[in-house]
Amino acid sequence: MTPDTGEPPLDRHSGGPPMTRTAMPSGADWAAGGSRITVHGRTGRHTLFVRQDGPAGGPPVTLVHGFPTSSHDWSLIVPALAARGHRVTTFDLLGFGYSDKPRRHAYSVLEQADLVEDVWRGLDIGDTALVAHDYGVSVAQELLARSPGRITRMAWLNGGLYPDLHRPVRVQRLLHGPLGPLLARAVTERGFRTTMRQVLGRPVPGEDLHAMWESICRDRGHRLAPRLLRYIDERRAHQARWVPALEGYGGPTLFLWGPADPISGAHVLARIRRRIPSATVSELAGPPAVGHYPQVEAPDEVTAHLVRFLGIG
Repeated sequence: MTPDTGEPPLDRHSGGPPMTRTAMPSGADWAAGGSRITVHGRTGRHTLFVRQDGPAGGPPVTLVHGFPTSSHDWSLIVPALAARGHRVTTFDLLGFGYSDKPRRHAYSVLEQADLVEDVWRGLDIGDTALVAHDYGVSVAQELLARSPGRITRMAWLNGGLYPDLHRPVRVQRLLHGPLGPLLARAVTERGFRTTMRQVLGRPVPGEDLHAMWESICRDRGHRLAPRLLRYIDERRAHQARWVPALEGYGGPTLFLWGPADPISGAHVLARIRRRIPSATVSELAGPPAVGHYPQVEAPDEVTAHLVRFLGIG
């Protein structure tokens, strides 16, 4: 891989030194707290990495990660939710993190939703609160379209809820294009860090970016990006179901949003406020404003908002 200094940049909003924040646990430490289980989707059996934190009898909450990373993104959020009595379920979606990464698979948001439902079934989880970020918001929209009654409350972090407002960065557009499979072979940790710093509003420690990269490149997972990025097309294909599921959901709803996100930032909030006026909107405006990864950039703030929103029972 191309070498990288690992030094976080100066805060690009204020021009001052980086803000301090707690470092994430290593990927190995995060993985040690979970296990791999076999689940069933429309293309057959797959093995996913799954964690359960908190008391088994606590009110369930399920956290769904985004592209291109893994459940490790939630590692600074989970302990506080578990300590407050929630039964917290996290997992790596198919093609991500410590889960199976079949090479020639036709990855689909619909199958990811199948697999989430089978995780719930295998763990005897019925109704659950749902928290979703990025790619995970599409999985959550599909789950809402199928069974809105089982979702007790819904929290959304930055993601492409409305396909026409989604603004992928240049590397995503290239990987999603005809040369994507060739370009994916050339992706390096240095390139990943560069892209991340384009979408982050607050600096993230270099060791955290390295742990995120490790989850991506595990089992050469970075080469799957062109296949996984087909979710961009699925968003358009299924928006007639997914947008009404989003806007018509009757349970408590929170939008926990980083406005400095160039992909799905402040420009999405204007529509959310207009279309879903009953929802709670928490804009992480700082200063400095949060970008595309609220749970990684501002874990303490995200935790505080989620604790208040989820409550107990």
